[in-house]
Amino acid sequence: MPAFQDKSVLVLGGSRGIGAAIVRRFVQEGAKVRFTYSGSPDAAQDLAAETGSIAVQTDSADRDAVIARVRDCGPLDVLVVNAGIGVFGDALEVDPDAVDRLLQINVHAPYHASVEAARQMPEGGRIIVIGSVNGDRMPVAGMASYALSKSALQGMARGLARDFGPRGITINVVQPGPIDTDANPENGPMKDTLHGFMAIKRHGRPEEVAGMVAWLAGPEAGFVTGAMHTIDGAFGA
Repeated sequence: MPAFQDKSVLVLGGSRGIGAAIVRRFVQEGAKVRFTYSGSPDAAQDLAAETGSIAVQTDSADRDAVIARVRDCGPLDVLVVNAGIGVFGDALEVDPDAVDRLLQINVHAPYHASVEAARQMPEGGRIIVIGSVNGDRMPVAGMASYALSKSALQGMARGLARDFGPRGITINVVQPGPIDTDANPENGPMKDTLHGFMAIKRHGRPEEVAGMVAWLAGPEAGFVTGAMHTIDGAFGA
């Protein structure tokens, strides 16, 4: 029997890249999957048609919309929060409104989604948030707000692990390094710089991140919570 047969899974930010790989992995393992999208309706509909999952439009910058979406899904066995954006540039010049939106999507949404999911989750539920190795290491200029948002997830997971632990609900952060997606293609302009920091000199694949997420959501990871799980080819070593 597939590992997640008939389990209820919600992926916030699932239409492309890492999120789409996570959707595919859970569907392959028998789960009933819903995923959200915001700016990629065509990709979302194509993925839903391919996998039999359900795509629902939700703006992760809208706290009330995120809470309502999680609530409307009913009791979830697994919540994965993948939605995120980057705002890059000199901190003295970056638009403050853009930074606030980044924090709404990258920090506020994961917190509120996790708390709302835990209200209805059964014993042993799983929450996995996609962070970044940049929460641990920021070797280049122009990414301060992004690094801030990813570091914040670490404190969130440690704290919520204490709150949710008595019910056997785990919460973990997966911290990818450079992953080959539309947002950070392996053959992009940063390739040589990024690979120069790495022991394994290639971008990771979305499917590799999805594999780590699936393990954390599975029965073998029931004692793993409040922890950061880095998958980065030693970018942050």
